Amino acid sequence: MIETPAVGPRHTGRGAARRTELFEELVALLVDEGFARFTLDDLAARLHCSKRTLYGLAGSKEQLVRAAVVHFFRRATGRVEAAVSAESDPAGRLAAYLRAVSAELAPVSPRFFDDVAAFEPAAEVYERNTRAAAGRVQQLIEEGVTAGVFREVHVAFAADVIASVMVRIQRRQVAAATGLADAAAYEQLSELLLNALRKA
Repeated sequence: MIETPAVGPRHTGRGAARRTELFEELVALLVDEGFARFTLDDLAARLHCSKRTLYGLAGSKEQLVRAAVVHFFRRATGRVEAAVSAESDPAGRLAAYLRAVSAELAPVSPRFFDDVAAFEPAAEVYERNTRAAAGRVQQLIEEGVTAGVFREVHVAFAADVIASVMVRIQRRQVAAATGLADAAAYEQLSELLLNALRKA
């Protein structure tokens, strides 16, 4: 659902394991604390490596951040899809999808999301991931309607409404308006959607 990053740890050659480990540490740091305030010197100090080592992962801080954001969403997408595949009931699959999205976002710091929203290359990654998620939700609704589990609804309209909410979450507009963190907003969206779609 998300493209393979053009930069990041290379998995062949000498030191590949250390580069992968370092990249995972970087992603964890940025998710916990955001990235706007960090310089490359700061990141090198926090990760106990040299700037040269970081340049081995990417050519600039901007490329490094974008690669980390892509990696975060790609890994999260894999876990979300695993949760969906464990369910057979259409309503359960939709619930699993939205709750897994919420679970993936729950540990992420508000500072990270604020920094992503303010940094165009990272915001574009989040926006594309959000569009893909909205498309996936539409597929899951269609499955439920076809199976007779969900009420007959205008699927394209429902998907458009859901996509609009997802985009507002991604752009931090829901957080600003309600105070809800992204994960909590997805949890609320899940409850509203399932209650509206299930047959009485």
